[in-house]
Amino acid sequence: MKITVLGAGAMGSAVAYDLCQRPEVTRVQVVEARPAVLRAFRAEFDHPRLRTHAADVRDVPALQTLVAGSACLVSCVAPDHNPPLADLALRLGAHFVDLGGPEPLLAELEALAPRAEAQGRWVVPSCGLAPGLVNVLTLRAVDRFDRPRAACIRVGDVPTEPKAPFNYRLAHSAEKLLDDYTEPVVVLRNGRIEVVEPLTGLEDVEVGDEFGTLEAFYAAGGLPALTRALADRLDRLDVKTLRYPGHASQMRFLLDLGLAAREVLDVRTHLTYRDVLVRRLRQRLGGAYKDAVLVRVEVVGEVVGEVAGEERTLTYQLVDRFDEATGLSAMRRCTAFPAAAVAVLLATGRIGGGGVAPPEQIVPPEPFFDALAERGIAVAERWTEPEAVEA
Repeated sequence: MKITVLGAGAMGSAVAYDLCQRPEVTRVQVVEARPAVLRAFRAEFDHPRLRTHAADVRDVPALQTLVAGSACLVSCVAPDHNPPLADLALRLGAHFVDLGGPEPLLAELEALAPRAEAQGRWVVPSCGLAPGLVNVLTLRAVDRFDRPRAACIRVGDVPTEPKAPFNYRLAHSAEKLLDDYTEPVVVLRNGRIEVVEPLTGLEDVEVGDEFGTLEAFYAAGGLPALTRALADRLDRLDVKTLRYPGHASQMRFLLDLGLAAREVLDVRTHLTYRDVLVRRLRQRLGGAYKDAVLVRVEVVGEVVGEVAGEERTLTYQLVDRFDEATGLSAMRRCTAFPAAAVAVLLATGRIGGGGVAPPEQIVPPEPFFDALAERGIAVAERWTEPEAVEA
């Protein structure tokens, strides 16, 4: 069984690493266009079942020859490439998995549903951390209730050795960070979809002695598709990003100065204010670092067999840390390993049917979380009497 990973960057290399550890996968091949990235990947990872190829995903004829015979394609390249890559996967009779992208691109993928259904193949977008693992975890929690009422999701990546004044490092691209902090956020309140401003809704969250009190706030990197999907089942659902205290105010200061504006600095340059800010964020906050991924999902509702009208709270909590043995960051592990787990479930035929759907709608939770637990990504479960879940 061959699985092809498209892209050998931070996430693609971690997906390939995980697939090589799975005995069901007899061949893992990685396709990457950038020579320096491919060299770095080859230097970091080596396995007898691993093959690498230098090719551009935009070169469809060359790519088609390389990926033919794959049971699944896992896209770890820029999201705008995903629709044509999913189309190629279906033409070759393969499943397709990606790490997520903007909602307009998801609509393009959904247009492939009739073909995917007819072929008995799946196109599964948004299989990373959030969206991805967090979605599956949330729906699993909601399904444990007969009358679920509210869900509260808090998720973030923080450095385990924070350094003042920022106490923050870039887990993804600086461009995505600014998008998350400048675009509107979708939430569910009183059973209705609402839109709120990013960097608002600030609250304190206690996550244990190691991390102390963190702050949580709205960011556009939330889960709009999940929010809309649960609008007919919940009265309230919101997603907030976790950071060390002070991060939101620091970013708000920069944004209020207009430093994320897309306006050109002056007539003598093509650079925008945003371009300069992106470069400075990369220079000051980029690079390798030791991190931790923190996830807390709380769902409140009624359970059959309990006293009528009494509610309970189910909390799922996940804390993952930088892996000293492999050198993989917690963010790489928690983004790449869920995608690899979905790819293996698809390639081995453990998910029947076909179509286009996010992982929470089709992935069986138990084998999915079992596969993550084998990699040390474990979820703790706790039932308690309900406490207020503030929006």
